[in-house]
Amino acid sequence: MQRARVPSTGRQQRMSSTYPSAPIGVRLISYLSAKLCPRLQVNRVLWFKCSVLGLTYLAYTCYHMTRKPISVVKSVLHRNCSTVTLPPEFVTPGGGGGGDPTVPPPLPTDGTWCDYAPFDQPDFNSLFGALDSAFLFSYAIAMFFAGFIAERVSLRYFLALGMAFSGLFCYLFGMAKVYDIHALWYFVAVQALAGMFQTTGWPGVVTIVGRWFGKSKRGLIFGIWNSHTSIGNVLGTLIAAHYVERDWSMSFVVPGFVMGLCGFLMFLFVVERPEIVDCQEKVADYAQQQRGSSAGSSVRRMDDSVSDVEDSGVSAEQDNVSTRTLRGSYYSEINERTPILGSINRAPPQHDAIGFFGALRIPGVIEFSLSLFFSKLVSYTFLFWLPFYIQHSTSMGAKLSADVSTVFDIGGIIGAIAAGMMSDASAMPATTCTGMLAIAAPLLLIYRCWGSVSLSVNILLLFVVGLMVNGPYALITTSVSAELGQHSSLNGNSKALATVTAIIDGTGSIGAAIGPLLAGMVSGWNNVFYMLVISDVLALAMLLRISSKECSRRNINRRYNVRIE
Repeated sequence: MQRARVPSTGRQQRMSSTYPSAPIGVRLISYLSAKLCPRLQVNRVLWFKCSVLGLTYLAYTCYHMTRKPISVVKSVLHRNCSTVTLPPEFVTPGGGGGGDPTVPPPLPTDGTWCDYAPFDQPDFNSLFGALDSAFLFSYAIAMFFAGFIAERVSLRYFLALGMAFSGLFCYLFGMAKVYDIHALWYFVAVQALAGMFQTTGWPGVVTIVGRWFGKSKRGLIFGIWNSHTSIGNVLGTLIAAHYVERDWSMSFVVPGFVMGLCGFLMFLFVVERPEIVDCQEKVADYAQQQRGSSAGSSVRRMDDSVSDVEDSGVSAEQDNVSTRTLRGSYYSEINERTPILGSINRAPPQHDAIGFFGALRIPGVIEFSLSLFFSKLVSYTFLFWLPFYIQHSTSMGAKLSADVSTVFDIGGIIGAIAAGMMSDASAMPATTCTGMLAIAAPLLLIYRCWGSVSLSVNILLLFVVGLMVNGPYALITTSVSAELGQHSSLNGNSKALATVTAIIDGTGSIGAAIGPLLAGMVSGWNNVFYMLVISDVLALAMLLRISSKECSRRNINRRYNVRIE
């Protein structure tokens, strides 16, 4: 019997419905709604979709917020002490009274009195690079395991615990100043452990959003949603910059506390699956209705652009896509009563979580992973070194340099949305990425040559560079990863999203680790920018084969006036 479709996004139902497997916060809201507003009716699917988008947006904003302070604080851990105002609690050489023990000794005259050991050494750039590498290599390695774990545990626990520990290690970095810790191993260890727990974020939030939203306008939705990366960078920079010249420990303590608090909110309210609140059928129906209404004008999806399926098999592929959207009710239920490392024995065999090598065999995963390797290298070199570069290439102070660096992230927000919209309109994500990368390469050299001319020129160029550099990076890590995680070759197995996302982002994270490390080791800023341009060109080259295939299929469709979903 054919099931009747639910109009729009779901029936108006009472919010007081009980969900025994839902998070405690959702059950509390349902209970209060039943007591205080028993006649209240809401669109449940829309309500939960909005809550999922909002909570995951907040979560990953916090992840990036806690990554940013180190790039701001570098400017005060080592600086030109001749330009630093002498603190009033110190006495200058020649001041004080003779042998009076109450008078503090004079300041050293070696030019490093204002630096924080061990970063007062001549090789301070290498030490900063070691901190960045400790975080990023730990992040890159742990990311491959994070996707494997995320497919097999409750994502609500996964995210909540990850956020709690990420906030803790951000807090511990700031505590080094409070307790006067100067051991390099302490900073390296804190950064490495922070990187490990930060890997809980991306596979978790992308998988949750992918479960709740279909393919319709996925590029635009993910493009807007992915602005959390840049918003988190901006917030982290502004918070750190507010405290950096007064007490840099607070640049870490405040973001760490906010991160832990938001992790608790995730534990209370995030609904990781539509099945938990009985929305799976309505989500599937709505996705099917959206595809049916646009079948006459839409073009082929991402999985067609990266696979070798011939045009003659398109109708069969469409049947498979329509069929697997209706299988949500057969997902194994993972809820707060599920042990976080327990085995899931009730899942049907066809829904077993995909393995690492199985995910690598999905067409397009390797190409997009390698492209992200190089594009993320560029983005993260800016993330960790931009405030430091601006301060040393201009006459700006630490706070103003940090504030100006946020323009790069603001450009990234616009770039992510623009890339998503272009990908949706053309159904050619690889071509969208190659176009933006081709423009980004010369812009990097232009920014290096002309960025220090004036403040207004610096801001303008930095905005355009951020737009072109972060657009492809955002598109690959969100919409493309979600598409590949639901590729037609998986035969309806939806339990590949976190694994595919982790492989792509993990490979990109290796590049993100290498970039800041090389920036600290390479001599001269000109050579750093040459490295970034070469990486940008290589990111473009990785996608040329897929882009060529997309253009060929588009020409064939135009020639025969074929319109395929």
